[in-house]
Amino acid sequence: MSLNVYLSGEIHTDWREQIITGAADLNVTFNSPVTDHGASDDCGVAILGAEDTKYWHDHKGAMVNAIRTRKGIEDADVVVVRFGEKYRQWNAAFDAGYAAALGKSIIVLSMPDQQHALKEVHAAALAVAEEPRQVVELLRYVQSGVLPQS
Repeated sequence: MSLNVYLSGEIHTDWREQIITGAADLNVTFNSPVTDHGASDDCGVAILGAEDTKYWHDHKGAMVNAIRTRKGIEDADVVVVRFGEKYRQWNAAFDAGYAAALGKSIIVLSMPDQQHALKEVHAAALAVAEEPRQVVELLRYVQSGVLPQS
């Protein structure tokens, strides 16, 4: 069984690389948003022209980025949504909601101290992990039915 996995959320740590490396022996294709923060912020004005206010600058970038995000989530079998400990990822909450509306399987990757704040997001997920290695173990189990070795 092959899986298409969309990795959404926090872009300031290497959690995506940990999952991709850990799942190298699995039949998994990974996709994600643009993780270059500057490119993500400025894509709208760089491609479509400058804006006079920060609001419209950000709005234009969000719309351009939404093209990639929607396509990635729509094509995914599994959506992993990461909430980092230092940064608030409102876009990740949106991605989780969009994935849930499409009936996608969602794995949330978050810290234990975020449980109350993310209770609605967690309720939409089929699994809530605290570490990238747990996401790899979930993908391995889903794909092969093999439990992790202790």
